[in-house]
Amino acid sequence: MPLSISGRPASPTATGLALVAVLCLGGCGEQRATDSTAGAPAGTSRSAPSGASGASPYVEPGAGDGAPHYNENNGYRRPGDMSPASATDAAREADRIRPVLKRLWERKKWDPATVRAALLPLGYEEERTGSNGKPHGGTLTVRAMNSRFTDGREVTPEGALVGLSVHDDACVTAFVQKSNYEVTTNGPYPETGCFEPPSGH
Repeated sequence: MPLSISGRPASPTATGLALVAVLCLGGCGEQRATDSTAGAPAGTSRSAPSGASGASPYVEPGAGDGAPHYNENNGYRRPGDMSPASATDAAREADRIRPVLKRLWERKKWDPATVRAALLPLGYEEERTGSNGKPHGGTLTVRAMNSRFTDGREVTPEGALVGLSVHDDACVTAFVQKSNYEVTTNGPYPETGCFEPPSGH
């Protein structure tokens, strides 16, 4: 028979109460299965009902930040696809441009006029635009870097952006500036051709 604190035999009522207290305390901190997860293996849970709070039903698959209409709103920032043959041709032109930009960067010459003059001897023709603003021949565009706001004012960093239209579906896009240079290939952007459009459409 169980003993009380005083050393005398404990009453059945006291023993029952002690057992209930131990069982209650033993369960403290444990999560108990609710009806929605009853029978699920340990460590797993069932999906929440469709009406439960959680992910928005308006999020598009593959949306960058999860915002509704992300893909639609940012379609202008996605380059088009290149065919395998066009991608090969673009890579070949990138390999011709890369050493020219490397040499200019090492000489600390990255203004658009110097970069253009160094690339034209590779056989490219400078892109021209008609009076309506549409391209009118030529494949090479060299221009100043995109401006940005710094300390409350618009600043155009030193350097040059390069865009070479290799085919209708393939471009070489490059830049050279004080800190570095880079040459990549991509399909054209819907609104800006070879150049990636600035953010904030």
